[in-house]
Amino acid sequence: MARLFGLSRTRAADLISHGHVQVDGSTAVKSDRLVAGTLLEVAIPSLADPLEVVPAIVEGIRIIHDDDSIVVIDKPVGVAVHPSPGWHGPTVVGHLAAAGFRIATGGASERQGIVQRLDVGTSGVMVICKGERAYSVLKNAFRHRKVDKVYHALVQGHPDPLEGTVDAPIGRHPKADYKYAVMADGRHSVTHYSTLEAHRFASLLEVHLETGRTHQIRVHMTALKHPCVGDLTYGADPTLAQRLGLERQWLHAMRLGFEHPDSGEYVEYESTYPDDLAHALDVVRGLD
Repeated sequence: MARLFGLSRTRAADLISHGHVQVDGSTAVKSDRLVAGTLLEVAIPSLADPLEVVPAIVEGIRIIHDDDSIVVIDKPVGVAVHPSPGWHGPTVVGHLAAAGFRIATGGASERQGIVQRLDVGTSGVMVICKGERAYSVLKNAFRHRKVDKVYHALVQGHPDPLEGTVDAPIGRHPKADYKYAVMADGRHSVTHYSTLEAHRFASLLEVHLETGRTHQIRVHMTALKHPCVGDLTYGADPTLAQRLGLERQWLHAMRLGFEHPDSGEYVEYESTYPDDLAHALDVVRGLD
């Protein structure tokens, strides 16, 4: 099969195991041998492009602001910003395509118009560019740290000091490629935090990102021994998460401020806590 159809042996074996191959009318197994006169029938399904943007309305995405250049949304948990290998769930760009928004063509095809990202498990405010000039201006603003990114995070325990800065480089975790960690050879990463509320089991922090590394807040809080509540990937207490009814990290993108790419005027957009985070915070307050 591999020679006849120009397939890899792995792909040929996969087709056989999924019942796409018949030998003389019977479903084939990998050990079957072909002899002269044998009828070999192979159905080769088309492979879906994992980076293809599939238009689909996503329940829960709220439009905060919309003009000719940008659209600002409130992203719910469980939604990726753009398609990626291994992700088969809803995406922000898929929703915008289905809703009829015209997005800038700057960037790779699956993330056109995207100048920032939020983790699938992180909710909150984010901006997407509709025009090419807006994409160029805001991409540059994010790159040069001219965008104010403010998050709220509920972390275990009480950070000491109550207000501070974490300046520690972040790189891929040496033993788990889906995680990140503070690494000597990592990328420069700076997180500023201040305590808004201190409770018996957890503290509510306001976090300002100076840089924008993947999982930055989650990694830096874990490095301080105060992981985001519910963040089991980074060592949070599963018992506390269950007690609060959390199925993801308590982390929310609250505010986003920047100079509008058209007017140059400083604009700021804000989100509110989604139901799961609001409930968990109420429970924490009640445990004092």
